[in-house]
Amino acid sequence: MPTMLLLRHGRTTANSAGLLAGRAPGTALDDFGHEQAAALPGRLAGVPLAAAVHSPLQRCVETLAPLRAARPGLPVYEEERVIECDYGEWTGRALRELAEQPLMATVRTRPSAVRFPGGEALRGMAERVVAAAQEWDARIAREHGENAVWLLCTHGDNIKALVADALGLHLDHFQRIAPHPASVTAIRYGDHPLLLRFGDTGDLREFVPHTPAGERDRAAETEAPVGGGA
Repeated sequence: MPTMLLLRHGRTTANSAGLLAGRAPGTALDDFGHEQAAALPGRLAGVPLAAAVHSPLQRCVETLAPLRAARPGLPVYEEERVIECDYGEWTGRALRELAEQPLMATVRTRPSAVRFPGGEALRGMAERVVAAAQEWDARIAREHGENAVWLLCTHGDNIKALVADALGLHLDHFQRIAPHPASVTAIRYGDHPLLLRFGDTGDLREFVPHTPAGERDRAAETEAPVGGGA
């Protein structure tokens, strides 16, 4: 199957202010987040992206803007199902304040049981995001071949849910996963999902083809060979 590069949006004004942005409108990248976004085309130089899919929220649109400018022919799709979790009444509140809420203990230790007041259940978020990612992955395979690479720009909790699913972890363990802003995580689905890279903030040349067309692709060498492979 194709290789999915999960990109968390760059750092936002809410991140730097310690706020839970959720789906609040107007949450933009801060200055450092714009620097992270500007570095993305260089990090992905040579990686033959078949498509980019993104959450409709402003911070994901802004994160992809420099890449879109550098690659005007790149097909880009907005996908509602990979939007941030709906945190309901928690949206826009200070994380320091939310840490004192009784529900936060459950968020930390048993997230599968959490539904945010006036908002979404974490289990529901995980189910919609995993379904969307797998459906897009299958579409990319049909349209671009099984060695294609594609990008999904989304949010932290969504990426945690996708990684937990790929590793066969219960959702209650997803709080052990922490993707930083503008980091790239690579997953390859197939008979069994493979986590190829997690939370990368630097060199992505692993996903640049190293062999002529028709020969064994580098991605084929990541299929969990005996000994761990190269």
